[in-house]
Amino acid sequence: MEEEVTNDVCLFFSEEAGSLRIRPGQRGKTGWIKGKAKWDALYNLKCGANVLRLLKELYNTWLGSTNRYRYGWGYGHQGDWLPLDTLALPQLWDIFTELREAGVVFIAWDGRRPVDLSAEPARLRIAARRKEKEGGLELLPELCFGDSPASTRPGVTLVFLGKPSTVLAEIEQTSASSQDIRLRPFAEPPRDELLRLFRNQETLRVGAEEREDFENQYLPRLQQLVPVESPDNSYQPPAPRPAVLNLEVTPVTGEKDELVRLHLRWSWNRGPLGRVDRDHESAVVAAVKDTGASVVDQTLPRERAVPFLAKTLPHLQELDHVHISMTDEVPEFRQATHAPQVTVGMSAGEQDWFDLQVEVTVGGEQVSFAALFTALSRNEEIFVLPSGTYFNLDTPELDQLRRIIEEAKTLNDTSVENLKVSRYQVDLWEELVETGIVDAQEHDWWEKIHSLAAASDQTDADSTFEVPESLNADLRDYQKIGYRWLETLRRNNLGGVLADDMGLGKTLQVITMISAAFEEDPDGAPFLVVAPTSVVGNWVREVEKFAPGLAAVAIEGTAKKRGRPLAEVIGGAQVVVTSYTLFRLEFEDYAALAWSAAIFDEAQMIKNHTSKAYKNARLLDVPVKIAVTGTPLENNLLELWSLVSLTSPGLLGGKTHFTEFYRSPVEKEKDTERLKLLQRRLRPFLLRRTKELVAADLPEKTENVMEVDLYPKHRRIYDRRLQRERQKVLGLVDDLNANRFEVFRSLTLLRQLALDCELAAEGTAPSAKLDTLAELLSSAAAEGHRVLVLSQFTRFLTKARDAAVEAGIDSLYLDGKTRGRQKLIDEFREGKAAVFFISLKAGGFGLNLTEADYVVLLDPWWNPATEAQAVDRAHRIGQTRQVMVYRLVARDTIESKVMELKKSKAALFDRVLEGGGTVEADGLGMDDIRALVE
Repeated sequence: MEEEVTNDVCLFFSEEAGSLRIRPGQRGKTGWIKGKAKWDALYNLKCGANVLRLLKELYNTWLGSTNRYRYGWGYGHQGDWLPLDTLALPQLWDIFTELREAGVVFIAWDGRRPVDLSAEPARLRIAARRKEKEGGLELLPELCFGDSPASTRPGVTLVFLGKPSTVLAEIEQTSASSQDIRLRPFAEPPRDELLRLFRNQETLRVGAEEREDFENQYLPRLQQLVPVESPDNSYQPPAPRPAVLNLEVTPVTGEKDELVRLHLRWSWNRGPLGRVDRDHESAVVAAVKDTGASVVDQTLPRERAVPFLAKTLPHLQELDHVHISMTDEVPEFRQATHAPQVTVGMSAGEQDWFDLQVEVTVGGEQVSFAALFTALSRNEEIFVLPSGTYFNLDTPELDQLRRIIEEAKTLNDTSVENLKVSRYQVDLWEELVETGIVDAQEHDWWEKIHSLAAASDQTDADSTFEVPESLNADLRDYQKIGYRWLETLRRNNLGGVLADDMGLGKTLQVITMISAAFEEDPDGAPFLVVAPTSVVGNWVREVEKFAPGLAAVAIEGTAKKRGRPLAEVIGGAQVVVTSYTLFRLEFEDYAALAWSAAIFDEAQMIKNHTSKAYKNARLLDVPVKIAVTGTPLENNLLELWSLVSLTSPGLLGGKTHFTEFYRSPVEKEKDTERLKLLQRRLRPFLLRRTKELVAADLPEKTENVMEVDLYPKHRRIYDRRLQRERQKVLGLVDDLNANRFEVFRSLTLLRQLALDCELAAEGTAPSAKLDTLAELLSSAAAEGHRVLVLSQFTRFLTKARDAAVEAGIDSLYLDGKTRGRQKLIDEFREGKAAVFFISLKAGGFGLNLTEADYVVLLDPWWNPATEAQAVDRAHRIGQTRQVMVYRLVARDTIESKVMELKKSKAALFDRVLEGGGTVEADGLGMDDIRALVE
């Protein structure tokens, strides 16, 4: 709280030669004195900060005034008195009242009497009185206090304070050495002209014969400067007749594009000085602008003149104080009595596109569609036919047509004369049908396309597409919906993006669609599947497993390495699987062949629209393209556009249009309406189901075996060492009980070699299993899943973790030597990493990691119970989501043989390796051991 300050300060007021001056004073022993108080020594005063600020404002204003030199205050001169009459301080009265409220005493210097501050304002006016006898007028400047004339006693001096004058001082000399002073504010600072008239007390007399001329020529101008009033009500000044705005409309001849000329001028009826009511003129101008008209002279071209004459001019004619004049040569326009009739037709154009044909007639008169669309795109209100007939454009039908055509134009970057509609623009087709203006023959196409929209609803798929009888699998309900959606696309030569969550069987749904195609046409062209190198072999095996009636072939190596051309390798195969690398290197060979469809698996690999793989995929001429990926976008919407532009060209327009219309509004501006529009566009051509969405169809645990083909160098190293270990094991197997540990050592070495050459000290070679793992983890992390990665071999587990780090995936690592075990577990549970690498030894007991919903087993384990125990780190009581288990198995290695043997004798085999019993007791014979190495 601020300390209360006593203001022992006064202001002395003194009149001298018609000027009122002030100076500060201070309290003395017997009263108010000058003391040491001076304007240039205000710091000597005992006062509060606010009082000091106000006094400084008075002083500093005076110091900045050029008039101070008139009073002898020059550089270095110290003045005591500050004159108020020329002080350029509009807030002078406010400063006086603030000082008074702060306790500063106002005192007349002569007589030391208090200065009075009156709140009743002063004002100056011209008092007009009519002379009855002569009929003339008498006008005299007059001072008023409030609404009444001021009554000042003789001997009272009036001083106008401030520049402009904002305060009036009344000074009465009561004796030779005493003055009474009263201050009051001006309601409105009087003009200098009025002050001059008042000081001179000049009376203006107007004779009867001059009165009319005075009222017409001079009174209006005088009223602009000063209030003119009649105190005795003997004279009533005539009300000014308002000015009129004249608009002249004349035709323009000889100019092709210009139709009419507009000229505006004011008419004042009170003479050249009669511009008396600016408020009135402003109101007239505002009313004119409200009609949409301009208030400047201009020449209007046809497209602007017609709306003006047809729409705006009638509104102007209804306005007060506006006069319209125009000649008979100004053209007239009439409104059509019939609504526009619009029909839209389509004709087949290039692949995936239809040419859009629009016809419009009004009362039987043909309308230029290009001109009509231009008018619609400019948001014009009317359209004029050559006959002079015009019709309104603000109808719901034409407004909807405008949006549809504008989108068709921008999506395809074409002219209005050459409009095209993509077969993929389902919602555009739907809007065209809803307008009721589409030709009847186009409804057949709409019925077909509508079935696709129904299929994408995931609940109303076309049940007429039955699952092929040749399929060797039982589809879950959501997989049937996915198959029928794919089949709808294929039968209508449309493409799409199958973006189901990882582990929901996207490959099986595609194989089902391929099977249906060959049941329908056994002699059809083959399907091309382009996939990452690591899963090419797995695709072939999946086809052989689920569609044994189909012939599938994997393309391995370029033509130079194969020694045979592509067509010869394919032969009579119905499913051809190749890698993205080979597809890029031998694109011309693939492009030269006929295909029923192209399937791009793990399509996120071609999401970069500048890559060679993407460009090749775009150029490949096939009826249907399907992109299969669990992560259609990871970083930005442009990745999604890349895939959709590949499978459904035209759906989202070109890259520039997509960026401006969708990406920027959604990503930068968080435009939810634009996002909803994008979702509506994509709905028929992008199908995505998450595990949570189809949870009712899933078992608690789904197990998948992913067979991995060793890379060529790795295969050569493995096969060479296999020959050595095979001979060794076969030489020991006859006495298995005695040689069990040597046999175990050889089998373990082969298991390690199947994972990575370095584990068995056999040199270096790329590991296909690590590459497959990196792809799998990238997809899972991008979809928001949590993954446990398990292995018996800590050296390989470390390599796996390094692969995840290189792929930019946040992860944690735990083996038997790791300290801070619980801290790592807590971090995974808190979501600080998407992947947790755990060794079999460290994860075999005491772990509850139900936060994970994916489990990856890097190497097949001999003991199913131990394997199940590790999987149960995630799949156990408390898990609320389905758990997906992936076993990565190196094909044609000891791992695949162990998987086969486990089906019947895995438990017995475990006892041999772990010393749980004798061979005879376990029932594992020499033939079983031989099977592992042969």
